[in-house]
Amino acid sequence: MKVGVVLGPSEVGGNTTFQDEVFQALIGLESKHTFVAFGYLTEEQARGASAAKHLQFFPFPRSLPERAIFKFTRIAASVVADLPILRNRLQVTNWLQRAVRDLGIEVVWFVIPYMEVDVPYIFTVLDLQHRLQPWFPEVSANGRWRGREKSYATAIPRASVVIAYSEVGKAEIVHFYRVPPERVSLIPLPTPRFALRASKDSGEEVLTKYHIPEAYLFYPAQFWPHKNHVGLLLAVNLLREKHDLVLPVVFVGSDKGNLQYVRRVVDELSLSGQVHFLGFVPQEDLVGLYRHAFALTFLTFFGPVNLPPLEAFALGCPVVASNVSGAQEQLGDAALLVDPRDEEQIALAVKSLYDDPALRQTLVQRGLERAARWTGEDYVRSVFAILDDFEPVRRCWGHTELT
Repeated sequence: MKVGVVLGPSEVGGNTTFQDEVFQALIGLESKHTFVAFGYLTEEQARGASAAKHLQFFPFPRSLPERAIFKFTRIAASVVADLPILRNRLQVTNWLQRAVRDLGIEVVWFVIPYMEVDVPYIFTVLDLQHRLQPWFPEVSANGRWRGREKSYATAIPRASVVIAYSEVGKAEIVHFYRVPPERVSLIPLPTPRFALRASKDSGEEVLTKYHIPEAYLFYPAQFWPHKNHVGLLLAVNLLREKHDLVLPVVFVGSDKGNLQYVRRVVDELSLSGQVHFLGFVPQEDLVGLYRHAFALTFLTFFGPVNLPPLEAFALGCPVVASNVSGAQEQLGDAALLVDPRDEEQIALAVKSLYDDPALRQTLVQRGLERAARWTGEDYVRSVFAILDDFEPVRRCWGHTELT
């Protein structure tokens, strides 16, 4: 089959890391299917794509006029989607629909949630937190809840296959969107190759580069409210005030609207001497930052799965993580799980690693073993199996014009 692989808009963060993981595995693995990848490529990715015989690349519009038209047609197609008479009369289709039609693509694989198309498609669901925790502004304010729900409520039930990262995620998809369980495939989130294949060099130069001390609590997360930077700050303050334990904190990530508030909390707690804001850092620096951390403190309110704990596992960094729904399934006994609402529980978990070096080393070893269980290649092979299984169905009709 000819399969369209939609990588989605380019942005910094976990989605970009995951998409690159899938793309690199797709380049390196052989399949009886041929693929057309849609998205934005780095120079390195473009070189890899050009060398892969089974893979073409079709870039998203880049110029301002092209992107404006792209956005307009996508919105217009969404507006008339529920008005068949108007849709047929105006023949409104978005940019991706037209590309799928023109290239003769038979099945579309959405690596991250994006949109529906008028051919069979595989839809990947990262999380349904807008349903589970709608009070967070990043999933509710300024029309985000309605936009996300409209997209998911249409795209998920119509998908030929829905991919979930965990049993918890699968159960949520079945519950909220009434999808038959047999149409939801479970494929675990892979450990990124940059962490699994990192040089053995300690990366000590990052300490000098960013002017940070050794043995800090590390939290790589964009500044969204749900990431709960404040919970970590309250725990660090408690460690200092109640247990006379002063640990530096290193925050890495772009501002998504909550950075100013987090900085204000730092000032209110008189923690400015302990807390370091590095902003966005390149992936190569993350290796050293993980390796020189005392622990990853990943205290998000969102699940069911997250990438940074897997990165930390692979790089020998012990993990304290939120005990959100799905965390036990993903992290097992390789992390200390805490209630993200309870700063005292967070503080005690960190203190237990400080007081018991053997426990810390045990978590490091368990993490290394767990990180190696599931790679990007494993993930993509699982999608290949889905495509193989669907092929006898898809061969029953040809590629027809989209209407």
